[in-house]
Amino acid sequence: MIYDVIVIGSGLGGLICARQLAKEGRSVLVLERQAQPGGCLQSYRRGDFEFDTGLHYVGGLAEGQPLHEAFEQLGLMRLPWVRLDVEGFDQVTIGRQTFPLCEGFDRFASTLGGYFPQEKTALRQYVDMLRHLPPLEESVGVNAYDWLTSLFHDPLLINVLSATATKMELRRESLPLFNYAHSMSSYIQSSWRLRGGGNMIVESLVSDIKSFGGEVVCRAEVKELVEKGGRIVAAKCPNGKTYEGKMFVSDVHPQLTFSWLKDTHLLKGIFHRRINALENTFGMFTASLVLKPDALPYFNHNKYVFRKANVWTFHEDIGGVGGVMVSCRVPESGEHTRQIDLLTPMPWILCKHWEDTVVGRRGEIYELQKERFSDDCIRLAERVIPGLRDMVEKRYTSTPLTWRDYTLSPCGSAFGVRKDCRQPLITMLSPKTPVPNLFLTGQSLVLHGLEGVTMTAFRTLAALRA
Repeated sequence: MIYDVIVIGSGLGGLICARQLAKEGRSVLVLERQAQPGGCLQSYRRGDFEFDTGLHYVGGLAEGQPLHEAFEQLGLMRLPWVRLDVEGFDQVTIGRQTFPLCEGFDRFASTLGGYFPQEKTALRQYVDMLRHLPPLEESVGVNAYDWLTSLFHDPLLINVLSATATKMELRRESLPLFNYAHSMSSYIQSSWRLRGGGNMIVESLVSDIKSFGGEVVCRAEVKELVEKGGRIVAAKCPNGKTYEGKMFVSDVHPQLTFSWLKDTHLLKGIFHRRINALENTFGMFTASLVLKPDALPYFNHNKYVFRKANVWTFHEDIGGVGGVMVSCRVPESGEHTRQIDLLTPMPWILCKHWEDTVVGRRGEIYELQKERFSDDCIRLAERVIPGLRDMVEKRYTSTPLTWRDYTLSPCGSAFGVRKDCRQPLITMLSPKTPVPNLFLTGQSLVLHGLEGVTMTAFRTLAALRA
């Protein structure tokens, strides 16, 4: 069979593309190398508990907000979304001070204005920018850190306004204002988490794909894209299977995607060098904690905790974990949670010694390093959850190496290709490629996160239909 479209990789972007194309009546095949679909949205089980990998909360789901219409189209608004606290969906603790980030642009500005009265005018200008997001061409070449420091005079406020942006890679020298603003804006409009795991999104999209006549095949790792007559005609897997198609969409990292084209004349050497020279964002360390029953009441917000006011550089500290995000899982019943996740950036240099190893075979020193990182995260989180260590029943940890092994993201990158305001035309990738029937989607193109990948998937669909 020759499929109309073959989608390689079943992350959110790939599944969105597959669902919408199958709904249009096209014959669609999704190929996934892992045993289950989902990519960064996968959930996994340990005993009686389900843990998320990449999904912790999402912004802009209320009616009239950025993601609502897209999720309505995708059938995802039917899932059990829980709206986070209006008076503080995020709580930022720097040193011994805690600041609530409130929902709604005006409330957000007025609340922080109470803590920083001398910055009230600047805060209004800040939320006006977020309310009316500048277009890509006007903001992708603007340095986010420079913009913040030109608007605000109080370094502590700049740190507060950047603290929750650890859900992207904060780099003073390169982060574009476009990426910073899009990430902040949607969460301030409204913030939500699922009652349940990210697999609910995956299962919904996969179910729709199949109901529209599409196919999803797991344990089908692509190793080569076969070229004929200036186009891709098939995807080959190591098990000897070959899948033929008319159009191809890759939801896999661009560097890996283009490595599948063997001895091709479609890609010039300069293009290969450009793609292979792209830098990737850092990876994340996660400590997923199972708590003792009735030990911790559920809190309907996220906690961001930093040892000191160095939000933009704390990941460079050598004296232990300097910042951590604390995410609380919505309980299935009752008022107490059984699970929280602690997340912090982890530089690849700390993983490089084991880069030639696989999950479960990295040795005692690696396990000790994970335990130390986990201890540091718990110690920092205890500033806002006193006695957390004594509440822990079990802990499970993952590093950028884990992420790399499951998602094939180079160096376990959490957010894909690093966007650089100094080189926006090089680091912002188009869904179109030099190969006429090969398209890209996913977080490495323009924006990451649930909103960014969703927006990018619709851009990929538009390019494919053109």
